[in-house]
Parts: sequence; structure tokens; C-alpha cells
Amino acid sequence: MADDTPPAAPASETKDWRDTVFLPKTDFPMKAGLPQKEPAILERWQKLGLYQRLREQRADRPKFILHDGPPYANGDMHIGHALNHILKDMVVRTQTLLGKNAPYVPGWDCHGLPIEWKVEEEYRKKKRNKDEVPAEEFRAECRAYAQGWVNTQREQLKRLGINGDWDKPYLTMDFAAEATIVAELMKFAETGQLYRGAKPVMWSPVEKTALAEAEVEYEDVVSTQIDVAFEIVEAPLLPELVGAHAVIWTTTPWTIPVNQALAYGPEVEYVLARFDDMAEGPRTLLVARDLLESFGARIGHPVVVKIGDAAGTVTVLAAFTGDKLAGAVARHPMHALGDFFARPRPLLAGAFVTTDAGTGLVHMAPDHGEDDFALCKANGIEPVFAVDAAGMYRADWAWLGGQGSVINKKFVASDGPICADLREAGALVAASDDFKHSYPHSWRSKAKVIFRCTPQWFIAVDKPIQSPSRLREGLGEGVSADAAVSTSPPPTPPASGRGEEGDTLRNRAMAAIAATRFVPEKGRNRIGAMVEGRPDWVISRQRAWGVPIALFVDRRTGLPLVDAQVNARIVAAFRESGVDAWSEAAMPALLGPERDPADYERVTDILDVWFDSGCTHAFVLESGRWPELSWPADLYLEGSDQHRGWFQSSLLESCGTRGRAPYDAVLTHGFTMDAKGMKMSKSLGNTINPLDLMRDYGADILRLWALSVDFTEDHRIGKEILAGVADQYRKLRNTFRYLLGALDGFEEAERLPVGEWPELERYMLHLVHALDKQLKTAIEAFDFNGYVRLLTDFANEDLSAFFFDIRKDSLYCDAAGDVKRRAYRTMLDVLFHAMTRWAAPVLVFTAEEVWQARFPGEDTSVHFLDWPELPAEAGEDVSARWLAVRGLRERVTEAIEPLRREKVVRSSLEAEVTVTEAPLPEAELAEAFIVAKVSAGDTVTVSRTDYHKCGRCWRLLPEVAEDNGLCARCESVVGEEVAA
Repeated sequence: MADDTPPAAPASETKDWRDTVFLPKTDFPMKAGLPQKEPAILERWQKLGLYQRLREQRADRPKFILHDGPPYANGDMHIGHALNHILKDMVVRTQTLLGKNAPYVPGWDCHGLPIEWKVEEEYRKKKRNKDEVPAEEFRAECRAYAQGWVNTQREQLKRLGINGDWDKPYLTMDFAAEATIVAELMKFAETGQLYRGAKPVMWSPVEKTALAEAEVEYEDVVSTQIDVAFEIVEAPLLPELVGAHAVIWTTTPWTIPVNQALAYGPEVEYVLARFDDMAEGPRTLLVARDLLESFGARIGHPVVVKIGDAAGTVTVLAAFTGDKLAGAVARHPMHALGDFFARPRPLLAGAFVTTDAGTGLVHMAPDHGEDDFALCKANGIEPVFAVDAAGMYRADWAWLGGQGSVINKKFVASDGPICADLREAGALVAASDDFKHSYPHSWRSKAKVIFRCTPQWFIAVDKPIQSPSRLREGLGEGVSADAAVSTSPPPTPPASGRGEEGDTLRNRAMAAIAATRFVPEKGRNRIGAMVEGRPDWVISRQRAWGVPIALFVDRRTGLPLVDAQVNARIVAAFRESGVDAWSEAAMPALLGPERDPADYERVTDILDVWFDSGCTHAFVLESGRWPELSWPADLYLEGSDQHRGWFQSSLLESCGTRGRAPYDAVLTHGFTMDAKGMKMSKSLGNTINPLDLMRDYGADILRLWALSVDFTEDHRIGKEILAGVADQYRKLRNTFRYLLGALDGFEEAERLPVGEWPELERYMLHLVHALDKQLKTAIEAFDFNGYVRLLTDFANEDLSAFFFDIRKDSLYCDAAGDVKRRAYRTMLDVLFHAMTRWAAPVLVFTAEEVWQARFPGEDTSVHFLDWPELPAEAGEDVSARWLAVRGLRERVTEAIEPLRREKVVRSSLEAEVTVTEAPLPEAELAEAFIVAKVSAGDTVTVSRTDYHKCGRCWRLLPEVAEDNGLCARCESVVGEEVAA
């Protein structure tokens, strides 16, 4: 039949056959009403205990462990949260569907600066000074703030249909978690990987703490650039340089007051050039030959490069390679200030010096640069710690003491105090406020950060890892004689084989990266490049809300105390009282009676929150609190920014303590952009709130969007995109509605063995088997947009537009016991059981609604079901023939369409067609094409038939004597009904 229901019979017709047609019947509504229905379904799952019931049912099944990366407990869920958790839920549900025990324990990151910052903001509003509040009280407020947002986000994520252990999530601020974090830190101390040293680190003068690379974002800025002249006072290999000036170029003028040396490239070619027309008179300047022209342009002078030649106001006097500068010494422009500034500034060979920009000479401030620090350290030059935590020069500093802040644009500008003093000293060769470049900022405060040398705690990445016993033998002093391995359970033997003593953390991590599966594969290169080039891990922060670096340092040796009994007492204290256990008053009890507290310094820094989250595998997967979990995880799944964040901190922590990664695979998703491909920003007004989307559309629409995009890349969301997703959903819902209606009253007695099915049903079974394999492949590849596309294309193209379309006539008009109709309804039952299961991980609410519409029960759920078991393959032999039929059907449909537009025919039922090939008997082709007649010919042609229309099935057939009469089939069916 061409339509679902026949129209009313014309008045001239005496018989209405509608009551004899078997129309689909279902209470399942076409209008979804998801925003209203979904909360009730959530409540039902809660009463059912869906998550725990699944754990009980699958306790003996093979495990699949996805370890949840902790979102930060600060603010409402945003679209990134929604995408991330929908993807995680899809992983867990598909693995569950495949028959595994796939638990999901959600968690939250609860310590750190953002929470502390928010609590401090409230203090500032009330004019309270944080430093005057007892530490325990302040931490309690931070804990309460974090818990509040955990509770809020938990309800928001549950609304998405995420199935997890919401009653028992993990929190990094749980006392047991804090104790485990401390125990993990002790493992690094016990194996010699932990040390305290003064190195330049990313420092936020606004937040007054060190930052990790993962806490830094880069933005384009316009900075002041200056060229500064340092007078050369000694040059053993080139005496003619004495009295000349070595010129450096920098975009951080504030580092000049902390300069201690200059660096040159040993293989770089330098020139000594006389600039005659300078404000101060003729000057002889030393710069790299390759940069002479750009330098001259920057200071406004033409330049020639031939020795001895002169043009305009510049003459090149000599050229030589940098190695001739060995032993040369300059003096600081502010040398007249005496003391620090009067010390000689040696010229040092630096392999990092290039001629990409500047002058080919680099000023060295070991307090404020990694290369600077390393080169100066190698030459016996130590940092001076002139810039304090707030970015001010310390009060006793001879130049600009007590002034700053060094990130203040006015302070460092070309007319600011630094440049003014250099200009007065005759050392400022050039200055401008127009240099555009990328610069690091704190992701929280959005303020510029600086490199600042301060005493910090580091985990070494290139130092050979030792066993605790070997460490005691090698160090002796400062390490307890009774020190032993960690108080935590022994680590699982490394599967990579790269956890041996003597490995470095970097080597272990690189080996673990090679052994890990990355989806997409490019993630391997991304994290690999970061780990391969990363510096030592700075793990200390100078804040209050976090896990303390719970170490005692021997005042005589400066080494951390490693003592199993002390460690055990510390861990036990944290397990009992959390971070408040680490106090000055607790020192005697923690050290024990055999140690004098006066001999030890209690470290007061806290741990980098990335170390906290890097330990989650230990206190979640290994703790035993969630017995359904196990270590290592099968999968970590987060955004691509976590290659430098949680993926990496977890990798380093686990490789340092267990010799391998805590995961076997890493799945990465991109970021959600607006409809135009722009990054979402509150300032741009283009953010999309998932809470609003769920109120307007429902969670299933949001889930369908998340699982339809190529999430491995950056992707888009907007009104038009969501409208398309809603239409996609409507078609899927209509498919389920049809299945429910068409299966009304279906019972086992009606089921027909596959061997008795017609070819079309066997062909459809073949397609279902093929789809079954494709969906499993998509799950294995975590190709969820491919999974959804396969499902929707099958529903729209293979079912609605083909199979359902052809067989509606049989469903509506054949006798109840007809073999074709029984085969069709049997196949629909197979489709129902397969499609509801396959759709359940995507449309979690709708699939439940569909299942309950057919199999209602208080104790049942579609989410308890396993992957569908299909009848044995039975249509492969007819697949080629039906592919040909479908191709021919498309050509026939295209040929009919012009006649429909011209109203020669109102529907395909009125058409007669000729075809050039006949994969099936002509009568079966007519049924497949939904036309009146098919015959053979030289071309595909269409004409209007002269047959009359059956008043019951609407087919135009030769045996119908007049319109509204009955065809032979319908006469038989109606006769049977009358007889019955």
C-alpha cells in the first residue's frame, strides 16, 4: 500500500473496506516530549538500582575499565563536560552491551588554585584577609565550596543519562585519597626521583604560585622590545673589542636588572660595526652578521656588510666567529650602582644562541630563564632571587628596589622607569612598544606569568631510578637506616618490561607511550613530543588548598627523610584527618620519639593538583573501595588538551612508581566550536548551555549530537545543527513506532522458521548480520559517529525507504496466517530486538521507552540486555539479486517522478513500467517497485495503467473488474473474515 491508512470511500462507492485492513496499533507517541519524560525515566532507574543491579548481574563477566578523568569541581557543567561524559557513557554502555562488566565510577578534582581563588574572592568582598584566617578554617571553606559544586555537577551529569556510581564517586579531597596521594609522593622520595632545587619555573605574580605547563595558556600580546649596549672591558682573543659595546635584544626589559652574563654562539659570525650618527655620538657595536641589517633597520641606520667599506653612517670594521669571544667580559649598564651591578658580566658560549631574531647576543638572567639558568649554573653563577612572589623587586635591591610589578605594561614600557634609567646611562640603543608575539598567561587569572627561580620540589625525568635499598647505600646520610619501600601495596609488575631499576622516568614514559593504543593515532606523537622534551616536573605550589608535600627535610643535609615508620604514621594521620593532619603541632608525633623535631624542617608547600589527579589510578583502581575496578585501566578518555595534562601526569606518576602507564589505551576528543567554527567564549556571547538544550530538546537529542559528530576533531554545534539532529531523531523514533505498531499482537506461535522465509526477508537478515559486524567494528575502533551513522542509515534507507515500504501491503492486507506476512512480522521482531539494543547506548531514554512500550515491567530495563542474538545467516545467496533489484527500483522511481509531477499518475501504484532486466519474476518486481505491472523492454519506461484499483489494498490489478472492487487476495481474506 502506498500510505499507512486508506481515505474515506467516495460517496458514490457503496463499500468501505477499512475495517478489514490490519493497520499497525501502538500507544507509543510520535511526539517525543523528552524534556518531560526523561526525568521520570531517571527516577525509575534510581528506584530500580540500575547501576548496582548491572554490577551484580555481571560480576563474573570479563571487565572493561574506563577510568574517569576528574572534572574540576568549580562551576556548572558546560558543553565540553556534556560531550566528554556522553562519550564515556557510550564506551561503558557499548562494552556492557557486548557482555562485559563495565563499571563507571565518576570523580572530581577538588583541590587547587581555582577553588582557593573563589573562596578568596568571597573574603575580599567581606574585607577579610585570608592570611589572618586559621588554615584549618580556610581549608574547610574550600572543601565546602568544592563539595557544593560536586553535588551540582553530579545532578547535571545524571540528567544526561550517564549511568555510574553516583552515590559513591571519588573525590581527590577524600581523606583516603589524600593519604594515597601522600603515599605516592613518598615512593618518589624513596627511589631518589624527588629533589628540591632552585630553578626557573612558570610563576604567576597575581596568584603568587608556581604553575605547571598545563595551567598555562598562550595569547598574542604586544610587548616592549629593547636593544641594550653592554660595554666590553676585557677581550683576550680580540683586544680591539675593548671599549666596544655588545648589544642584546629582549622583549622582557624587567629582566635587565637581574642580568649576570651575556651569551654568544660559538659558530655564529659576528661583526664589529661603527655607527657614526648615534645620539650619543659614534659607537662601535657588536652584533651577528646575519642580523646586522635588521638591527640597523630597527635602530634607524643603513648598513653595509663588507669589511672596511662605509656607506652612510655605518662601517663594518671586523668579522669573526663567536669562539673568538671566549674569555671576554662586559659590564652592566648600571654598574655605577656598585655591589651586584659592579660585578663583571662574562660572555659565555651558548649552543642555544641563534640568528633568528635580535642581535645574536643574549643577555643571561639565571633567575628568569631555563637556558640562562643552565648556562650560568655551569659557569658558577647562581640566581639572586631579586623578584619576589608578587613580581616586585625586593626592597633591598639596588636598582628599582620595591618597585614593579614586572608584568605591568607601564612599568616595562619604553617610557617606563627601566628604559628611562638605561637611556640616562647611555645604554638604550633602541626601544619600541610594538613587538607582537605569543606569551604565556595563567589560565585561571588570565594574567601574564613569568619565569622565576625559586626553591621548588621536582621529580627528575632523567635521573636513574633506584630501589629504596640502593638509595640508602648511595646516600647514607639523611636517609633513615630503617627506610623501606612505600607503605602502599606493592605495584603490579610492569607489563612493558621497562620498569627495571636504573631506567629514567623519561625512558619509562616513552616506552609506555610506544606500548599504548592511541585513538586517534596522532595522539601518540603529540604526547610523545611533549614527554621527550619536557623538563623535570615541578610539583610544589605555594598555596593552602591542596595535599601538602608531607616530607621532613634534614636540616643538616637538605635531604628528605625517608623512613618507613615515619611514612606509615604520616599516611595513617592523613587517612584519619586529611590534609589538616600536616601541622607544626603534629611534628613530634609523626617523627616519633627517636627523632628531634628541631633537626627537621616541615615542608609547607602543597602538591601540584596535576600530581593529585595523576594519582587517581592508585586510589580509585587499586584501593579496593570499588571492588569492581582493577588496574590498569583499559581506557582513559579526555580532551586533546590532556596530552599535556591528565594523560601525562598519570603517565609520569605511574611510570615513576609502577614502571608502566596506568592505561592500555587513550581516546582523545576535540573541542566544541560554535556553528561558525569559532571558539566559544562568554565575551563573544556564543556559548551554548547544555542545561538549556536539555530543557528545550531533551538529553537524547544532545547525546545524538555528541555521538554524530567526528569528536576526534574540533566540531560544531548550533541551532541549525541541532535542528538537523532533531530531525534525525524523529526518523529513528518513527522507525521504532512503526516496529511497535506492526508487531502489535505478535506471539511466538506466529514466528516462522528462517528456512521458510521469502527471499526479501532473508536478504534483510543478511543486511542485519552485516550491520551487526560493522557496529562491533565501530565499537572496537571507538568510532561512535560511524556507529550512529550506520544505525540511522540502516533505519532510513534499508528499513523505512525499502523494506517497510515494500512489505506494508503484506502487513495490512494479507491474511494473518499468510507465510509472507508471518515471515515479515518475524523479521520485524528480530529487528526490534536488535535495533532497541543497538540504539540503547545512544538514545538511553528513548530505547527504554520503546522497550517498556512492548515489554512493560517494573523490574526490567533495556539496559540489562546483551548484544542481540540473531538467527543464523540465511540471505547471503540472494544478496546480489536484491542489490540489483534495489538499483533497478531507484531507476524506476526516478522514471515515475516526472509523471507524478505532471499528475499523470498520483502514486506509483498507477504506473506500468518496462525494465531492461528482471532479477525477479515480473509479479514480484511489481510488488517490490509498488507499481501495477512490470514487463520487459529495451529501456526503462513508465505509463499509466488501465487496471482498476482494489478498494481494499489499493493495488491496480487485472483481476479487479471495477474501481472499489476486490482483487483475488482481498476477496479471499475478506471471505475468511466473514466465515470466521
